[in-house]
Amino acid sequence: MAVMQINNTIYEMSAEDEAQLAADQQAALDDMLPSYNRQTRNQLLSDSDWTQMPDSPLTDEAKALWVTYRTALRDLPDHADWPNLTDADWPTAP
Repeated sequence: MAVMQINNTIYEMSAEDEAQLAADQQAALDDMLPSYNRQTRNQLLSDSDWTQMPDSPLTDEAKALWVTYRTALRDLPDHADWPNLTDADWPTAP
């Protein structure tokens, strides 16, 4: 039996209640994951916007590598593992 304190009141939780709480917390995290991944992806896109500007110091070849990277970022929501991406699922910046 677990003990939980809420607002200075102590509650005893059965194993079933504890399991339900853990399941509810995991469900909440699962619901937030797509939004978190989109925010991360959008930040990476924003951080690399400069690479596509006409006055960027990059060569055409380097710009093309960044285009490929940015396209892979945009395509992440279509990834087979979305939204449960691993580090290996994220594209690597050139």
